[in-house]
Amino acid sequence: MNRAETQAPPPEALTVVPLRHYGLWVGTAITLAILALILKALATNPAFDWPTVGKYLFHPSILRGLGQTLVLTVTIMVLAIIIGTIVAIMRLSPSRILNAFASAYIWFFRGAPALIQLIFWFNLSLIVREFSLTLPFVGTLFTVKTNDFMTPFVAAVVALSLHEAGYMAEIVRAGINSVASGQTEAAGSLGMNHRLILRRITLPQAMRFIVPPTGNETINLLKTTSLVTIIAVNDLLYAAQSIYARTFETIPLLIVVAFWYLFVVTILSIGQHYIEQYYGRSDQQQGVSLAGMLKRAFRFGRVAQPA
Repeated sequence: MNRAETQAPPPEALTVVPLRHYGLWVGTAITLAILALILKALATNPAFDWPTVGKYLFHPSILRGLGQTLVLTVTIMVLAIIIGTIVAIMRLSPSRILNAFASAYIWFFRGAPALIQLIFWFNLSLIVREFSLTLPFVGTLFTVKTNDFMTPFVAAVVALSLHEAGYMAEIVRAGINSVASGQTEAAGSLGMNHRLILRRITLPQAMRFIVPPTGNETINLLKTTSLVTIIAVNDLLYAAQSIYARTFETIPLLIVVAFWYLFVVTILSIGQHYIEQYYGRSDQQQGVSLAGMLKRAFRFGRVAQPA
């Protein structure tokens, strides 16, 4: 056998046969079949009653409930971030008392279900009848009954803020711990105190680790606010319940509620994406710079090759 017979054929003479992913094809076909069945059921089942859905989609009661839900979400989340940040700083404090208090706070408010906390704060008057401020040699300055200020809205804000702050405390603590300790030590060697280091060094760098889970918690909180219907807060779900309790159009009203929740969650997800991009811009710049360096190195190597 000569050398020409043993020589490999040229690459263009080879026939490339792609792998056949039979499992992928079967899975795709089953998924499409299930999707078709779901769409058919949505389109043909009279129980969904799409004309009624369109009728109540922009109903004034539904829109007022949506506004109340958004106000609850924003108010609770702002308070939870503030309280959670304070608790996280206490959790990282060298003081054993502050550390123990923060640990107990996180343990209790994360462990107790949100619904139980809602009912507890709504029934606070069963434990404390009234609040009063009394000063020595002056007397009682004011007295207010608990039921006068612990309205359903206030009870919802207090309960869910304290509950959500337990999660935010752990998120902020993890973000602070993600910053290298050498940076805080270097800032301390320059004469910066602990508060200044936290505000100018630690928290700005920790934001890129805090923002993504905070966005997820905001979305989760938006859906958790539906629990406030049990204490008669006029949120989105309560508004829908008030309507279908009279008209018995339960399924169409629940579809309306689901639509608005999905719409707001979509908006929040888009906002979260851009905020994450903003706080992660240093990584993007680093990636671009690295790509430029590799490109220049490639060009240099090509020019330096001998002719």
